[in-house]
Amino acid sequence: MPIVVNLDVMMAKRKISAGELAARIGITPANLSILKNNKARAVRFSTLEALCRELQCQPADLLEYLPDE
Repeated sequence: MPIVVNLDVMMAKRKISAGELAARIGITPANLSILKNNKARAVRFSTLEALCRELQCQPADLLEYLPDE
């Protein structure tokens, strides 16, 4: 998949656990895990906004485009 989610990198930089982040943004830990492990097929803008707010980052810090070779 050409879009890679770097959520785990930002979580490590901010020293926040998945459970704590999920609680702060109002989604289940299971759904956060789906995002974190690049299994999501879509992400709501409201979720992306909440992630950026809590991690104090930009969407480009979380999402990366890597073209297929």
